[in-house]
Amino acid sequence: QGQLVESGGGSVQAGGSLRLSCAASGNTASSYCMAWFRQAPGKEREGVAAISKYGTTSYADSVKGRFTISKDNAKNTLYLQMNSLKPDDTAMYYCAASLESRCPPTRLARSVYTYWGQGTQVTVSS
Repeated sequence: QGQLVESGGGSVQAGGSLRLSCAASGNTASSYCMAWFRQAPGKEREGVAAISKYGTTSYADSVKGRFTISKDNAKNTLYLQMNSLKPDDTAMYYCAASLESRCPPTRLARSVYTYWGQGTQVTVSS
């Protein structure tokens, strides 16, 4: 329970796309609120997108319309499709899981989440 392993990061030019994956242990993806966070050098870790057990999604304003969070319950995997990438999207991206099935109103706050992955680096060049 609680093991999260991210993959899919890399380097891309502005305007390009990447898809991040987060393989979860047990039945995490089908049972709990999960999210993607990111942290750029010298900045606080910020919530990017969240998805509840029921598939309800939420996004930070900075990524709305460009990023899509989704999950495959059968594979117990969380995804983040990132399109129209900008240099400001450069950061380490982390997968996180809570112990709640519904995402609370503060769903993009770090304090909501109990389990964290090690992160995958995304670099966007101009």
